[in-house]
Amino acid sequence: MLTLIAVAVAAALALISLGGAFYEFSVVDPAWPRRPEFIQPRAGGISRRRFWIPAHVAFELALVAALILAWLRPDVRLCLLLALASHALMRLWSAFDFMPKALAFERAEAAAISENAARRWARRSLARLPLDLVTCGAALAALALAARAG
Repeated sequence: MLTLIAVAVAAALALISLGGAFYEFSVVDPAWPRRPEFIQPRAGGISRRRFWIPAHVAFELALVAALILAWLRPDVRLCLLLALASHALMRLWSAFDFMPKALAFERAEAAAISENAARRWARRSLARLPLDLVTCGAALAALALAARAG
């Protein structure tokens, strides 16, 4: 039962992250290239860190706990390892490519930000979505397998 709960929490947190990504892609990213102050907390804009840091940390801790508890279930373990791999790839890509640019946009003077550069960043950021979908799909598959075992 504890394994099922841990896998369910990890899957739920994966879905929360996916929801956050969809919110950014559909609401935030279309608006901020024309109004950079929208993503600049010091200018009264949103702070993406307030959502993403807790969301990622919670998911990663839940995923590790689920992996530990489900380790003796090869089918569940495989799905959780796939979720871990796709999430780790997305996080590494973000850490070395997207986050430095996002932080530069947040720190720059709004007038100095090129709308074209901002739109290119937003389009490239959307390329991470398939990795988020794999993470969620694998976490949900793990949940289904864990639930089937009862």
